[in-house]
Amino acid sequence: MPTVEPSLSALPNPFLRYFLATRPPYLSVTFFSALIGIACAHRSGLNIALLPAVMTVVFALFAHAGINVLNDYYDELNGTDRINTDRVFPFTGGSRFIQNGVMTAHEVGIFGAGLMGVAAIGGFWLTWHSGSGLLLIGAAGMLIGWAYSAPPLKLNSRGWGELCVAAGFILITVGADYVQRGSFSMLPVYPVIAYSLLVTNILYITQFPDYRADLATGKHHWVVRLGPMRARWVYLAIVIVAYACFGVMVATGRLPIIALIAVLPIVLSFKAGLVLLANAVNPRQLEPALKMTIAAASAHGLLLTIALFVS
Repeated sequence: MPTVEPSLSALPNPFLRYFLATRPPYLSVTFFSALIGIACAHRSGLNIALLPAVMTVVFALFAHAGINVLNDYYDELNGTDRINTDRVFPFTGGSRFIQNGVMTAHEVGIFGAGLMGVAAIGGFWLTWHSGSGLLLIGAAGMLIGWAYSAPPLKLNSRGWGELCVAAGFILITVGADYVQRGSFSMLPVYPVIAYSLLVTNILYITQFPDYRADLATGKHHWVVRLGPMRARWVYLAIVIVAYACFGVMVATGRLPIIALIAVLPIVLSFKAGLVLLANAVNPRQLEPALKMTIAAASAHGLLLTIALFVS
């Protein structure tokens, strides 16, 4: 992902333009969430059906990309991204494709809806392969993704954004396991709880640079409600709860001992937390913390996937 904001002249290739509009740096967390679900099915002794597994990952990525694009569309409609001068590109403040004239709001809206449509079609194909219960998982995930920023619900603006993210990523993992298993199971829930909380912290920390713009446009998420100085402590609280839950899962035998390797990214999580504590009201100084938060969640997901497959 380029570190300079996009412009039409810099992106003459339409394929690259549309690809970058999906905000690729954030898609890795969906990739690992799906892999965790597949690894859980493998750990249960199931023979992994390769094509459905690959399609699960692909369609999950389409859904996440569509949600990212639609979020840009709705944040242009409510004016948040337009007035955001504290953004830390490419991590906060949207993709800037609309604001910088790379694409129109209408084009972005159509593109986002198209991505979601592809994900829905893929969901029906996977349902045909696995079972009707997948429809419930997919419908819940699509509803959460749409309602996150779209009116009239605008769940993130009402303080429900963090819960939406955590629930959404749990659903991805449960759904990926369901495709292989053909039924619901608690097994994929155990490993994904900590991961979903680490992914939630990605959303949470991006709201600090966006604080003033979100406050001005009525996006009353928890950073706005608490104010940056109080809200900064919640980041570390989420980290502690995430790794504590993970430790409990290992200690109670719900996860194998080898899964403890996935605790290693706690170093990145706490380093990011310390940067946030020192710079909660200095958005330009938060870029290292933003990068480390994404890296911590992705590394945890990767190591956990490997541990589940090996075990």
